Amino acid sequence: MTYQGVLTKMTTEFTEPIQYYLIFENDFIHINQLLDKTIQLEFVGYQCLSCGLNKPIYRQGFCKSCFFDVPQAADWIIKPELSKAHLDQEERDLDYEKRVQLQPHIVYLANSSNVKVGVTRKSQVPTRWIDQGAHEAIEIVEVPNRYLAGITEIALKDFVADKTNWRNMLKNDIKDENLVEWRNRLEVYIPEEAKAYYIANNTETHIMFPVHHYPIKPKSLNLVKTESYSGKLVGIKGQYLIFEDDTVFNIRSNEGLVVKLSMA
Repeated sequence: MTYQGVLTKMTTEFTEPIQYYLIFENDFIHINQLLDKTIQLEFVGYQCLSCGLNKPIYRQGFCKSCFFDVPQAADWIIKPELSKAHLDQEERDLDYEKRVQLQPHIVYLANSSNVKVGVTRKSQVPTRWIDQGAHEAIEIVEVPNRYLAGITEIALKDFVADKTNWRNMLKNDIKDENLVEWRNRLEVYIPEEAKAYYIANNTETHIMFPVHHYPIKPKSLNLVKTESYSGKLVGIKGQYLIFEDDTVFNIRSNEGLVVKLSMA
């Protein structure tokens, strides 16, 4: 059986273990059902997630011209402290910016390869943690807009990491941490503007991923250069497919690629 479509990040369902789905325009694939099966991935072309044209993907699933134009790729996406919708100031599209920025946001701690601080919309909990491959996470503050979340994250980055080591995450080279204790220690560093939004009595969320075998030395698949790859799927973690030969393929970082997916 062969499917073809443009890659977008896998949709997830918060169960034990996490359920993963790849959504194409005309197909719906339950990836968990492919575990322990040999699948083939073939590069077909590109389809920008904005304009839909077959142009090389620049970043985040967009061609270069769209990346520098669409509001979904503006700087405040990666750097929430740059959000200005609460000031009624437009960067690219004020209506879009208000819809996204002026809603509840969570500053959280997640443990994937190490404890890190991050920001997400409340509506994206726990999806954001799943996408990062975190096996445990906890909320620190819930604020009414993205700007307040951004300045809180900036303040806490002086005391906790803000990056994940993807190789260690995939190797499952991790240790359990007491995130309640971490949260309590970090409380004093929350900016004054966000102190009233501190969450004091919550517990950790634990996440289980469908992985039968973790890679020893993960090697990332560049499907554009390789054009075709075949391997036995042995795990799914974060937004990565993990294969028996230690090859890993990040679906999210390959958004906008048109691929064929075949099963032996």
